[in-house]
Amino acid sequence: MSEPVTFDEYLAKEMENPEFKAEWDALEPEFQIVRAIIAGREARRLDETQLSQVTGISPEDIDSLENGTANPTLNMLKRLADGLGMTLRLDFQPRV
Repeated sequence: MSEPVTFDEYLAKEMENPEFKAEWDALEPEFQIVRAIIAGREARRLDETQLSQVTGISPEDIDSLENGTANPTLNMLKRLADGLGMTLRLDFQPRV
């Protein structure tokens, strides 16, 4: 029986596949948004319901954003940033 593989080990192996890597890289902006929302909410010690109350965004939409199944508008991202006491900053980076 083989030893268990960690997620990082599994991901490193999968990233060797050019098709997988291209798809992963294409989803990176969405991953960044999800991570930023969750990290901001946790830093403020808010649950999804509390974040909903301060942003006016439904708890269901907060949940969809955090699990990556929603495509937020720029206005929604601004409301989230404001509710988290943050400033939204977007930028374009050169491809490497």
